[in-house]
Amino acid sequence: MIKGVTVKQLKPICDERGRVMEIMRSDWTEFKTFGQVYMTTVYPQAVKAWHYHKKQTDSIVCLKGMLKLVVYDSRPGSATKGEVNEFFIGEHNPAIVQVPPMIYHGFKCVSNAEAVVVNVPTHVYNYSMPDEYRLPFNTKKIPYNWDRKNR
Repeated sequence: MIKGVTVKQLKPICDERGRVMEIMRSDWTEFKTFGQVYMTTVYPQAVKAWHYHKKQTDSIVCLKGMLKLVVYDSRPGSATKGEVNEFFIGEHNPAIVQVPPMIYHGFKCVSNAEAVVVNVPTHVYNYSMPDEYRLPFNTKKIPYNWDRKNR
């Protein structure tokens, strides 16, 4: 696992009325600080990648559908430099994946319907100077192919 990336399984609590599931609590070790909470969606088979942040840690949860979330460590001097990790999260595997600064990350919807994603980043989005550094999803700088892999 890439150094600094964490995964916490989440526990839906179900009853005859529906479900409740905690996404982030200030008494969890995963809690760093609060910036904002936002949601994004991704359509089936669409890819939203690659980007990293210099300051911000992202805490990503897929609430509806399924995601293939991929992280890549390009940090000079990192013990896990060059490592790629895949996480399949969403309705069938509720988890929060925490991505520290300087780690490229992106995701692909692998369900038949639109995936709904919530992120709890440690910093608010700065519209005039975004802490976001992008590469195209098919860049040769990251050794990853977003095509489906049948195992």
